[in-house]
Amino acid sequence: MEDYKSLLDRLKAAQLEQFAAAASAKTLPSDGAMRKIADLEIAIGALEHLIDDGAFKKR
Repeated sequence: MEDYKSLLDRLKAAQLEQFAAAASAKTLPSDGAMRKIADLEIAIGALEHLIDDGAFKKR
């Protein structure tokens, strides 16, 4: 379970880095940056859902 929580922390940190880079650029993020932020959000949400449901305790 700790491995999944650690992964979740790393995903959130990566997304925060993307937001920080976009904010410091003072322009709209590129399509690629927006895609990466969105992909990270999907992965974060999915992992949070699985952790909350206890899916990893069954393994």
